[in-house]
Amino acid sequence: MEETTQSASPRGLGGGKGKKLEVVGLAGSSAPLQRRITGISELDRVCGGGLVPGSALLVGGDPGIGKSTLLLQAMAALAAPRNGRSTATCLYISGEESLDQIRLRALRLDVAQRPVQLAAATSVRDIAASLDQRGGPDVVVVDSIQTLYLDSLDSAPGTVSQVRASAHELIRLAKERGFSLLLVGHVTKEGTIAGPRVLEHMVDTVLYFEGERGHQFRILRAVKNRFGPTDEIGVFEMTDRGLAEVPNPSALFLADRRGEVSGSAVFAGMEGTRPVLMEIQALVAPSPLGTPRRAVIGWDGNRLAMVLAVLDARCGLSIGANDIYLNVAGGLRIAEPAADLAVAAALVSGATQQPVPADTVVFGEIGLSGEVRPVAQAEARLKEAGKLGFTAAWMPRRSSQARTRAPEGAPASIREIAHLGDLLARFDMAPAGASSRRAAPR
Repeated sequence: MEETTQSASPRGLGGGKGKKLEVVGLAGSSAPLQRRITGISELDRVCGGGLVPGSALLVGGDPGIGKSTLLLQAMAALAAPRNGRSTATCLYISGEESLDQIRLRALRLDVAQRPVQLAAATSVRDIAASLDQRGGPDVVVVDSIQTLYLDSLDSAPGTVSQVRASAHELIRLAKERGFSLLLVGHVTKEGTIAGPRVLEHMVDTVLYFEGERGHQFRILRAVKNRFGPTDEIGVFEMTDRGLAEVPNPSALFLADRRGEVSGSAVFAGMEGTRPVLMEIQALVAPSPLGTPRRAVIGWDGNRLAMVLAVLDARCGLSIGANDIYLNVAGGLRIAEPAADLAVAAALVSGATQQPVPADTVVFGEIGLSGEVRPVAQAEARLKEAGKLGFTAAWMPRRSSQARTRAPEGAPASIREIAHLGDLLARFDMAPAGASSRRAAPR
């Protein structure tokens, strides 16, 4: 039997000859990156210093969290005349709301007089015809990408093929014409942006707008940024006049904190390049049920289980039979492992009814053997604590060099915690062996 001969070209490539790539070296001269400053410093901070011409930015968040409000405020700030001239031509395209609805929001935000251009459209062909011309807008907002459709596809708006094709066409136009494109994306019930995952790969920057409806705080978090740092956050406060910037979030998150209360510890965390102090609250209560309850808000429940297991196995403090409630006050979500020691301090304080000193901040990562490991950017955490009036810190053991050059403005009293047993000693408790576990009062 004669063997079938395979074609030398991969399937999908014709017989035509390709064009040879032009390669260059890493060293070379490039034009400095120009950015458009929006005038909203928290938004500029998250974007890496402003909007980059020709870039695409995706904003996701729960319904009603404030995505449209933030972008309308940004458009109004960009279009505001400076020195008698408008700094940028801004176009706001809505596929969900009518023009009257947007104008009503502009009146409420007191930006109705700003020269922002409005349009209501869902056809990508019509939008592309308006953008693909000389003298077009400098900044374009599309709210939202899930409402757009290409008439060359048979599927309905919001499907995978429509979202991918619509975004590709708009991003191509932004690169060619040099305008900044801001896309609003719906999110699923899991909190991720709806549609194909490739949408997040196509854009240059992905921002998530977070917040709890019961709190007035809103967190704008960068999870991807080709032109700046990731994991940077901007903090806003929702008011009746829109979103107000919060330049010092640590003071705001600790504003309602009471004095020395058991089950509370102040954690010195890092959000991107910004140090943020927040209160971690823990309640340890007797459980009337056979299976104790665990409720965690703002932290990882699996990490809580790990801290409880280490306290039990390595320190002999058995509190797992109690109901445990853990909360990060203010609606902020903590992802870094540096919060382990603050959570452990709040748990031990709640179990023993002994408060952590009110002027003390806590941070450090806990290992499975009970050791407390160093964390990054300790100096920035200490300086932020000292700036807010904290005089003591519980933190991991430092190197001898770090001890000799304590950062200026850091708390005067720094207590090093090398093991969770050292933490229990702060509460006048000697760690028991793993074989003779001590249960917390029930």
